[in-house]
Amino acid sequence: MAKEKANKPEWVKIKPAELEKIVLDLAKNGETPARIGLILRDQHGIPKAKLLGKKISQIINAAGLKIKSEKELTKGKISILESHSAVHKHDYSAKRSLSKKLWIINKLEKQAQ
Repeated sequence: MAKEKANKPEWVKIKPAELEKIVLDLAKNGETPARIGLILRDQHGIPKAKLLGKKISQIINAAGLKIKSEKELTKGKISILESHSAVHKHDYSAKRSLSKKLWIINKLEKQAQ
């Protein structure tokens, strides 16, 4: 059983060049590829960017823009949570969130080895 290539739905009227422009604008605003996909789905009615040619990350890389890795994003969140926890000592949900982010960093570092 061969896998069929997904065809573009007839109701999607956007052209690939327009899609690339939207994706690059969102990437320049600092959105992640996953978030860009959600915005395309919710605001522009595009079910998957891949249906119009390339994946979102391929479009961003072809334009020479840098995509922040999951590790970089998580480290930024950790620094925000650490400064928050220093001021708000009784915010236990923030402390739990911080420990979960540290687990994620630990897991990513183990995978890199």
